Amino acid sequence: MREIKIDTKDVNGVSVKEKSILREIVEWILCFFAAFVVAMLVRYFLFTPTLVCQTSMTPTILDGERVLINRTLRTFKLPLYRNDIVTFEKPARTIDGKGYYDSVNGFWEFFIHDVLETGKISYIKRVIGLEGDHVKIENGSVYVNDEKLLEPYLNGISTPETGEFCDVIVPEGHVFVMGDNRSGSSDSREFGCIPLEKIEGRVSTRIWPLSAFGKIDE
Repeated sequence: MREIKIDTKDVNGVSVKEKSILREIVEWILCFFAAFVVAMLVRYFLFTPTLVCQTSMTPTILDGERVLINRTLRTFKLPLYRNDIVTFEKPARTIDGKGYYDSVNGFWEFFIHDVLETGKISYIKRVIGLEGDHVKIENGSVYVNDEKLLEPYLNGISTPETGEFCDVIVPEGHVFVMGDNRSGSSDSREFGCIPLEKIEGRVSTRIWPLSAFGKIDE
């Protein structure tokens, strides 16, 4: 019987097996890249789990807990409400009672700073005053538009008049924010009001520890 030899190499001398392995490697690379892109899109536009490394929201949110940042607030420009808990980038400086930031130039710098958030410092605080509100801190209490603000989440903690901005009218397009740990929070009393475009998202869900999983009491 005559033996028939099948040539398993192409014109360049690459075997079919080698081409199959190469194709599989390329497919895996594309899959990982697609998964990375989807993860970054979800992280930036929808939801971001994050670790709280601050004590400024004690006792509502504790240092070491993990929460879910709802980015749809920023993505769809949804309205903010008083008592919302939000995250935002720490201002680089304060001018006329408003927080200001260094500019981010180019897509790559934007990707590193705003998407990967490398080197970015973010705070988590509670919205106390909306644009146009008159916020005044006096005798350990907070007054908004001359009415004492009811703050059951403080558990009786008073609000000291620390910082330069304890009697302000919130500018258009800004919010006045404070941490619930009033004596241990760096907030709008010190660095002024925060521009709405710097609000990263709303925090309303605790995801760790599991014993405290669920909606954060406001």
